[in-house]
Amino acid sequence: MYAVVEQEFINDDCFTDLESVKEFLSSNGFINKRNNDYYHPELGIILEDLHDENVLTFKGNLYFIDTVFYLTEQFYK
Repeated sequence: MYAVVEQEFINDDCFTDLESVKEFLSSNGFINKRNNDYYHPELGIILEDLHDENVLTFKGNLYFIDTVFYLTEQFYK
């Protein structure tokens, strides 16, 4: 895992469909816990605040910006 401290400006070209965010995260092992918050039980990562202003869509790709993440004890095992 790496921290991003600077990134290029990300444009969007359409409204982000939160269902596509859910599908993408689910296909990568994340479970939707409530609203726009997700948890990966094997990796021990919690992702929160994944609303349509923090996940942008450009050319069909999702860009996660300004999200909140937490590492659980499972992450360190």
